[in-house]
Amino acid sequence: MVLILTAVKPGLRGELSRWFIEPQAGVFVGNLSARVRDKLWEKVERDVTEGSAVLVFSARTEQGFAIRAHGDRRRMPVDFEGLSLIRFITERKKH
Repeated sequence: MVLILTAVKPGLRGELSRWFIEPQAGVFVGNLSARVRDKLWEKVERDVTEGSAVLVFSARTEQGFAIRAHGDRRRMPVDFEGLSLIRFITERKKH
């Protein structure tokens, strides 16, 4: 599984490094059980306040993976008839 964090507190990254390797800043790779994955994702959702997180993991889907996202993101996963697609959200101009 791959977990990508953007603009989060260093403490969260440090805690996640106990479970994953971090080959690049904010990119975590690991092979965890579904139970541990879900518990860590709950923690990420609680602790990511201004940044963002994306989790990609193996799943029994047509594509072989599932995606979860949290936080302020311009690219959001959407389910389209059982397939995960990415919707790009353009910024609206403020008047």
